[in-house]
Amino acid sequence: MRIIIFGATGSIGRELVRQALDQGHTVTAFSRRPESVQVEHPSLQVYAGDVLDYAAVEQAIGGHDAVLCALGAGRKGVVRAEGTRHIIQAMEREGIDRLICQTTLGAGDSRENLNFFWKYLMFGLLLKQAMQDHELQEQYIRRSSLDWTIVRPAAFTDGPLTNLYQHGFGTNAAGLRLKISRADVAAFMLAQLTTATYLRKTPGLSY
Repeated sequence: MRIIIFGATGSIGRELVRQALDQGHTVTAFSRRPESVQVEHPSLQVYAGDVLDYAAVEQAIGGHDAVLCALGAGRKGVVRAEGTRHIIQAMEREGIDRLICQTTLGAGDSRENLNFFWKYLMFGLLLKQAMQDHELQEQYIRRSSLDWTIVRPAAFTDGPLTNLYQHGFGTNAAGLRLKISRADVAAFMLAQLTTATYLRKTPGLSY
């Protein structure tokens, strides 16, 4: 499958690129910092562009079968929401339907999965703007005509690929550790390319 990855040099994006190539996909890595793509592979194309530049997004996105979005912006900014809005517009214009986008556990109804620390201290204070960005990002996706899946991972770790985690749990799920490795997040996102299990759904991910 020919896929394009936005946010390809972020911590999730790098895992997506590596695992997608290992799985035999043809990959376009879209990044403002193409020099940060530290992988060389005959099935990898690196596209230098800013996701806030709609023309660059539209030019890069044509001809792909699916789009994976793992945009990051630190604690502040509107890169996630505005960048995703450009991605959606370009996909709809180019006739590309499948979007798999990483947001965060705590967005939307998954707020109920968080403990006091994450609900009130992290996303309530320290990461409040980042959460607002994710919420708007999800709104844009839900309003689109695309075949989307919004993936909501818990806090990232540098742990290994385990394939042993909970996903698609309800708001009353018990025993969540509120952590998951970047490798497992990337693997779950890529798995959605070949299944409709979570089509137009918002699965959470956590150990």
